[in-house]
Amino acid sequence: MTGAWSQFFYLNFMDKFILGKKIGMTTIYGNEGALNVTLVECFSKVSHIKTKEKDGYDAVQLEIPKTAKKTFKKEFKIGGTELKSGDEIDVSVFSEGEKVRVSGITKAKGFQGGVKRHGFKGSPKSHGHKHDLRAPGSIGAGFPEHVIKGKRMAGRMGGERSTAINIKIVYVDKGKKILGLKGAVPGIPGGIVEIRSKQA
Repeated sequence: MTGAWSQFFYLNFMDKFILGKKIGMTTIYGNEGALNVTLVECFSKVSHIKTKEKDGYDAVQLEIPKTAKKTFKKEFKIGGTELKSGDEIDVSVFSEGEKVRVSGITKAKGFQGGVKRHGFKGSPKSHGHKHDLRAPGSIGAGFPEHVIKGKRMAGRMGGERSTAINIKIVYVDKGKKILGLKGAVPGIPGGIVEIRSKQA
């Protein structure tokens, strides 16, 4: 699905969606002055179509090469479609000024303490606190005499799915298949992101 037909499809169904690889951030200059922009190379192929009659719901499964030997697949539920397996979706379905939501996996930062993970200020930097400046402090309770579930403590940080909403598209390059998104979006350079919008 390319060109005018892809535009027709997306203007007649509420959802727009595409997969892409995050390239990185740059600065562009325009009427709004200097803008920090995230560049995403977007290209997707329809790998499977699910229908309500056969699968119980309508959905489109897209795929994008993740590495030379692996592909990333994501399913998008929709209200119906004329798409078929093998169709391609490109950046022409989006336009400058449109707002989208972008989902991806945040940068993994390993095991971190409470100061970095939760923003705790740490202990006073006075005499007697040489070795516990970044210690968590008391974590127990008088009752029920155990650490309460959900207590903010040290632990694994990042590497989780995150979604940024109301991200403005400020740049569309159909030839290079690149979208420029205002500000930062989840994910690391080279990571897969999902871009989706709903028309009013």
